[in-house]
Amino acid sequence: MKQSTSLRTLLKRVHQDERGAVSLETILIIGAIALPILIFLIKVGWPRVKSYFNQGMDDLEEGSQNAVE
Repeated sequence: MKQSTSLRTLLKRVHQDERGAVSLETILIIGAIALPILIFLIKVGWPRVKSYFNQGMDDLEEGSQNAVE
C-alpha cells in the first residue's frame, strides 16, 4: 500500500510541475512556422539554386576549355 501511495504522490508531483512548458511551446511554434518555409524552399528554391550552380559549372568548364585551346 505504501508503494502505491508514493507512486501516486510522484505522479501528482510530476503532472503539477510546469517548468519548461513555455520553452517547449516556443519550440513547437517555431517548428510549426519553420517547417512549411523549409518545405517551400526545398520544392521551389532548390531547383533554382541547382540550375544556377549547374550553369556556373558549365561556364567554368567552357572557360577552362577555351584557356587550353
